[in-house]
Formats: sequence, C-alpha cells, structure tokens
Amino acid sequence: MTSTDGLRLLPFRGLRYAPDRVSSLTAVTSPPYDVVVRPDGVRELETSDPYNIVRLILPQAADPTTRHRQAADTLRRWRAEGVLTRDPEPALYVYEQRCGDVLQRGLIGALRLDGPVLPHEDVIPEVVEDRAALMRAAAANFEPLLLSYRGRGTATGATAVIERTVRGAPLLATTTEDGFAHRLWAVTDPADLSAVDEDLSHQEALIADGHHRWATYQRLHEQQPGATAASPWASGLVLLVDTARHPLQVRAIHRVLPHLPLAKALAEVAGAFRVRRLPGELPAALKALEETAGSAFVLSGGPDDFHLLDRPDPGLLDRAIRTDRPEAWRRLDATVLHSVLLDEIWRIPDHPSDISYLHRTADAVEQAARHGGTAVLMRATSEETVRQLAQCGVTMPRKSTSFGPKPATGLVLRTLDDATS
Repeated sequence: MTSTDGLRLLPFRGLRYAPDRVSSLTAVTSPPYDVVVRPDGVRELETSDPYNIVRLILPQAADPTTRHRQAADTLRRWRAEGVLTRDPEPALYVYEQRCGDVLQRGLIGALRLDGPVLPHEDVIPEVVEDRAALMRAAAANFEPLLLSYRGRGTATGATAVIERTVRGAPLLATTTEDGFAHRLWAVTDPADLSAVDEDLSHQEALIADGHHRWATYQRLHEQQPGATAASPWASGLVLLVDTARHPLQVRAIHRVLPHLPLAKALAEVAGAFRVRRLPGELPAALKALEETAGSAFVLSGGPDDFHLLDRPDPGLLDRAIRTDRPEAWRRLDATVLHSVLLDEIWRIPDHPSDISYLHRTADAVEQAARHGGTAVLMRATSEETVRQLAQCGVTMPRKSTSFGPKPATGLVLRTLDDATS
C-alpha cells in the first residue's frame, strides 16, 4: 500500500459475537458509551443479555481501577468461552445503517493516528484519562468513533468497493430497538483494499462523533514505550463515511444543570436576555426555538414548563466572548451558552457533576425535573459550519453537535494485544 499524507485505514481481525452464544445480536449491542443514559440505561442493557457490550464499555464498580480491571477480565473470559471470536483474516468492514429514508454506508477500520483528522470540539482531560485506562487495561478498542470525509460523490474508489460489497451476503444483520437495520461485510480482497487505500490517501477526515475516544487513542499511543507506526496502538477503530455520498444527520446535544433550579436560572438571566414563557408541550417549545432568529435557547424544569431565551444584550456578548475567533464561532449557540450563560451569568463549571450532556430532549427535560434543576435545550449546527471552523483550526465548545446515525456498539471490536490485531 502507498504511503501518503492522507488517511490510512488499515484492515484488522475483527472480534465479533458468536451468534449461537447470545440470545440475539440486538440484545448484546448498545449505543455509544456517552449516549447511554446512566444508570437506568446501563441496567436496561445489562438485563437484555448477560453478554451485552455495556459490561465492557461501562463496567459498574465502586472505583475506576476496579471498573477497568472488571472490563478487562470480562473481555478475557468472553474470549476464552468463545462468546467473542476473532475473524480469520484482517479485513476492512463495510457497515450499513438503514431506517426509513435514512441510509448510511461506510468503512470500519483501524485509522492511523498520524493522518489529517480534524477535531471540532474540546475534550475533558479526566474523561480521556478514564477511557484510556479502560482501553489500556483491556487492550482493546470497543467501539468505532464516527469520522466523515468529502469524497467525489461518485461510485469510484472506496465508494465503488462499498457498493460492490453490499451486493453479497453480509456477515451479520440485525435491527436495534431504535428501528435501525444494521449489516456488516468483510473486505479482504487485496485489490479492493488497495483501491480503498489509494482513494483515502487524498482525503482528510472530520471527527463527527468521538472526540474523547480519538484523544484517548492518541494518549495511549504516546504512553506506549517505543511504539512505532506499525504498532497496533498507532491506530484506532473508526467508522469512516463519505458525506458527499451519505450526508450525516446533525442534531443538538442538550445540557442539564442539576444544581441550578429553573426559578434561579430565570431570575439571574433577566435583563441579559429576553425571557418568554412558552405555552404548550415539548414539541411546540422546540418549534418555537427553531423559528427564533439569532442566539436562542429553551430552558425547562419539567414537561410542562418551557421558557424561550433570545435577544442577548450585545454589550454582554462583546464583554464575555473572546474576539480572537471567527465571527461564525462567536455567533454559535454553544459559544454563547458557555461563554455568557454558564461562565458569566450562572458561573457553573464545566464538570460532570455540574453539567450533564444528553442527546434526547425528553431525557433532558425528565432529568431536570428529577433533580430539580434546569434543562437547556439547544439547536443543531450545520455540518458545513463545523467543517469550516475545523479547517481554520478552531474548536467549538465540547458537545456542540451530535452527528449520526452513530454506529451501534458491539458489532465488531478490535483487540490490541498482538501484532495481528
């Protein structure tokens, strides 16, 4: 294969569930670790099947060291018992997700860490260190992060390989509870692998979902003594999607402030933003938010309590938001939220105990009600805006976007404990 300054997606011997050892593939899969609503979501997944992947990605124990050792021990036991088995030869994996009109296809492989990969969000060091400790203990990448690139939009190169591959019988097929049908194929033919490599060698990727996992891959590689470019630790498990062919969906990620009662949040923001109570239920509140021009948010303390914030004080924006960034960055809702509301007005630190990040609006509203706190409901940012800022080297506030559909966790894993991974 060629050596270039572009992307290098390497084949690997995937670790997959043996179908005859589990109740169903659906019962052992999970959303990505940071999408699972804990603790209820963890318990629900654990009870769906004793081998559900959540026992590896979110092990439950009193302290971090015990959690990480527990995940490593569980992985070793499942491999020894034949619950998880290695594919016979290295492959790239064509992965398809379909639900209604949504169709996404991409390639799962081990992406070299030294290629042109653009982050667009900051990460929390404590989270990176925790995920690194988990992956180090288990010597495995449990779930692919989602990367996008802009191909030519034609059925050539990697796309041609994908579309030729999906005409054959898949390795597996399952439908998860969210309604998405998932199929997976192995690409092992040297000519196909070479065609993919040549095509991707001219591309750069945007991290769509998985900034903490990408930073974790980098941290693990740095911590390996004498690690070379040929080391398994010099690459990480990803799903790479050509968004010229399969545009990603972009949704907002919402915030829950468990220690800030809604009444206090509204009182402190008065005068800095226009505040209006919204009649009706959640769908009507979200519609009002989408139709509002400029920076805007919906605050909620429960399923029948919604308030629209808009028209922030221009002087406050000028004082609170740094001026050494592009105007597109300064206008982002996430920038206004973190720089103005969280830092300047409410003075809430960006710490897991003070801010929860949830992908579903209903979950955010329910969690705010349960804790007596405040949910901040957000709007999505376009992929083009995200990419333009990333190409300028500008990162957005973390958890600014949710790209999807996200790959299901548990369909294929990657081990790092030997040279043939």
